[in-house]
Amino acid sequence: MAQSHLLALRSTCTRLMVGATIVREKRIIAGGYNGSVSGSVHCIDEGCYVIDGHCVRTVHAEANALLQCAKFGVPTKNADIYVTHFPCLQCCKQIIQAGIKNVYYADDYHNNEYAIQLYKEAGVHTKKSQSRLPGCRHTL
Repeated sequence: MAQSHLLALRSTCTRLMVGATIVREKRIIAGGYNGSVSGSVHCIDEGCYVIDGHCVRTVHAEANALLQCAKFGVPTKNADIYVTHFPCLQCCKQIIQAGIKNVYYADDYHNNEYAIQLYKEAGVHTKKSQSRLPGCRHTL
């Protein structure tokens, strides 16, 4: 989880800094953070592009980590993902489709009831991380 918190620091969206780390067989295989499409402008430079209350300029951390695996041919079946915030509905669906079996998250964030239902139906285990460093807001 600490790796995901470090990745979140690279986020270029000012609304919410999110990091995600994918682990398979106890090895980190990919990481991602929410940021703009490669080569495009960033929220930190141009401001967020908000539609219906969501910044649409960025690719979510979970999606970026999954896309990194796809780009380099790294399988995600039976992997785990560690995310700083509970994944949104769209990321939930991508996580399930990628074959990830465990989602560990540090903070609740608009936990979507349908996402929770989909995880259960797909047999994907979700767990909120409870441990925190003393005197630090970051979760391990």
